[in-house]
Amino acid sequence: MNQFRIVRSPRPSLVAAAAAFALLGTGSVAFAQNYPITSQQRAVAQQVAQAGIPVGELAPTAPDEYTIKSGDTLWAISRLYLRSPWRWPELWGMNLTDIRNPHLIYPGQVLYLDKTGGRARLTTRRGGGSGPGDTIKLSPRTRYESLSGMALPTLNPSVIEPFLSEPVVVDQATLLTAPRIVAANDSRVLLARGDRAYARGEADAPLVETPGPIKTFRVFRNATPLVDPGTGEILGYEAAYLGKAQLQRGESTAKSSVDGKEVVNVVPATIDIVAAREEIRAGDRLLPEPPRQLLSYTPRAPEQEITDGRIVSVYGNAVQFAAQNQVVAINKGTRDGIESGHVMAILKNGDTIIDKTGGTKETLKLPNERIGLLMVFRPFERVSYALVLEINDAPRIGDLLINP
Repeated sequence: MNQFRIVRSPRPSLVAAAAAFALLGTGSVAFAQNYPITSQQRAVAQQVAQAGIPVGELAPTAPDEYTIKSGDTLWAISRLYLRSPWRWPELWGMNLTDIRNPHLIYPGQVLYLDKTGGRARLTTRRGGGSGPGDTIKLSPRTRYESLSGMALPTLNPSVIEPFLSEPVVVDQATLLTAPRIVAANDSRVLLARGDRAYARGEADAPLVETPGPIKTFRVFRNATPLVDPGTGEILGYEAAYLGKAQLQRGESTAKSSVDGKEVVNVVPATIDIVAAREEIRAGDRLLPEPPRQLLSYTPRAPEQEITDGRIVSVYGNAVQFAAQNQVVAINKGTRDGIESGHVMAILKNGDTIIDKTGGTKETLKLPNERIGLLMVFRPFERVSYALVLEINDAPRIGDLLINP
């Protein structure tokens, strides 16, 4: 059941906080989640608050006036004003005087761009702000706001939400020792949603019931090695997501008599298939359903220099090229300091060609060209999933990644 909060029309100091939605990807109404701001980010914002930023660093299409609306995303609005959308502390700093709390925003608030003196600043007051003698008239109002789905997302959540729970990167041993489906009810070969099946774990880790809610598992098959294009190192194994199953009855044993001898047989666990993206069959593996993650991503450049970064694979496709808004795996993870929200530039790996135009054959390496940006949204230890944000050429497996 939805809950509602009754709030009064905000004071000017709070209304001014609307501009800060482009900083931290926080709430589309009233009070959003509180995300940490580092001392370095705050220092940048304070520095820019004093002088603004050069007009030349604004995006060419930066509007003089913009009204925040439902459906806006952090990435889109940051791009609207800055050439480098991940530089949110500077956008915040452009209006630091008004935006005391960058976690409070209100749809319908208008942002104004002040370019006085060749320096750009954002304000929530037309004409660059109010002077000492200005009078602001407030009329009390009451409105209802749903508390569900408050956070203004950094990116369109429908694009990346499936990848927060579906693909998984594991080591080979984890998948090979995970519980497995051994048979289906009524001798079925292929399983779909609503079918019953039977599964078992390893001898030292049987699939048993535990107190609490019904256990839910994700079903996987075909762990594909993710190989670093540069070094040939296997970074992990990507398991193909097939669906979900719920444990109805755990493994047990049953005694029977064979030729006068008592035999103890294993009775596999009973599971029900509750969701299926593809047909499921015996041999497929079960991994526990992880808790649902509700994340907001703050686009930013990595703090450390990215070296030898590369695109490893394009998710879910037996193709070499990626499109915009497509998910790719990269060869950098938490061991490299990679975090959710890190933005990297994609460099097209220039081809090696034979120059035959000069009368003699000579081997040439074409320059690497910057062709787009991607943002990490799910890091693992040695590999991460990232979303291709914008491109002017098709990225492919093996293309290079650098700091933006």
